[in-house]
Amino acid sequence: MISYEEFDKVDIRLGRIVTAEDFPEARVPAYKLTIDVGPDIGIKRSSAQLVGAHTKEELVGAFVCCVVNFPPKQVGKFMSEVLVLGFKNTAGPGWVLIRPSKPDVVIGDRLR
Repeated sequence: MISYEEFDKVDIRLGRIVTAEDFPEARVPAYKLTIDVGPDIGIKRSSAQLVGAHTKEELVGAFVCCVVNFPPKQVGKFMSEVLVLGFKNTAGPGWVLIRPSKPDVVIGDRLR
């Protein structure tokens, strides 16, 4: 088990996907996402294995939960700056995004 203090070190913020692009160079099918994570964090990029669970069209404008304090990760020639959170898609490939159930949220808010 971990303590609350350990969990609190993981900075999970609410973002909104601005763009979703194909990422044909990825070894596992993925999209290149541009995400607005609010005024404190700014615009970040992420490689996300959402192909099969989400279309690019449905992703644009969608809320997403992101870990913003992991170090950037090189994915091929693409630098992924935040980790998008989701659950394994049991109906096929990809991951299903974690999203708030109501729209009354603020971009950049921290998960508590």
